[in-house]
Amino acid sequence: MADDQNSQLVREGSSTPGSTSNKRKRADYRQTQQERRQELKTVVFEGNDKSQDNIKLPKKKYYRQRAHSNPFSDHLLEYPISPGHMDWHKLYPALIPTKPGTATEIVKKVEIVDVGCGFGGLLVSLATEFPDKLILGMEIRVQVTHYVEDRIIALRQQHAIQGTYNNIAVLRANAMKFLPNFFEKGQLSKMFFCFPDPHFKLRKHKARIVTSTLTSEYAFLLRPGGIVYTITDVLDLHQWMVKHLEAHALFKRLSKEWEDEDPCVKIMRKDTEEGKKVERNKGDKWVACFVRLDDPE
Repeated sequence: MADDQNSQLVREGSSTPGSTSNKRKRADYRQTQQERRQELKTVVFEGNDKSQDNIKLPKKKYYRQRAHSNPFSDHLLEYPISPGHMDWHKLYPALIPTKPGTATEIVKKVEIVDVGCGFGGLLVSLATEFPDKLILGMEIRVQVTHYVEDRIIALRQQHAIQGTYNNIAVLRANAMKFLPNFFEKGQLSKMFFCFPDPHFKLRKHKARIVTSTLTSEYAFLLRPGGIVYTITDVLDLHQWMVKHLEAHALFKRLSKEWEDEDPCVKIMRKDTEEGKKVERNKGDKWVACFVRLDDPE
């Protein structure tokens, strides 16, 4: 009887010694990474530092968080009052000066955005596919954002000689609310929506990342000829996104033949963490891409 009571206490009571130890280990790891992140996030790495040979990528298991976040919650987020007030140097220290040297100096701007970038698989692959473009991942979850930050820092250190991965960065932000605070009209050439939260319940459909209102926002931010990329393993969500983008006067769906030839579609299918998981589970991947049309005369 006592054994039964003790086992019930283990099930219903506080954490077991093993789980407590894991929590402490995770907390210590996060604290160490946070200190390192604050120290190195704006550093421009040189290729002559031998200590960089031992740099390791962060361990995803220490950044546990829920799969999705409520975009309508009041998250503690920082965002500029306008695109002109955004300090991009802190995200791309090797490529954007703290202040332009002259009034005529051309400063690079972000052109490619991965909305809801998750653990950064697409960002990392796009970095070498478009080495001359600034690419930004936007993620609302705190720990996932920290993981991607730490991953980018480690990659920059590992590839300091080549100077790769300086063109990617991640920002914790709510893309459903604040995109126009970061980007000007027509600034973007590509927007990716990879395996977004399907929000299955009917009353939650308003929280989907593609809606009638948001498609107008995306049309505002994309330049003519820019591309919206979508991929999901949920057929209902795929049909929803296609319906709303096709209904917008400034978007036109691209053909299956175009998708088969586009390198970004290939990367989107195989290099995102969710895409790899769907592949392992032998699930379907539904892709739809749309071109931003010219403004009417």
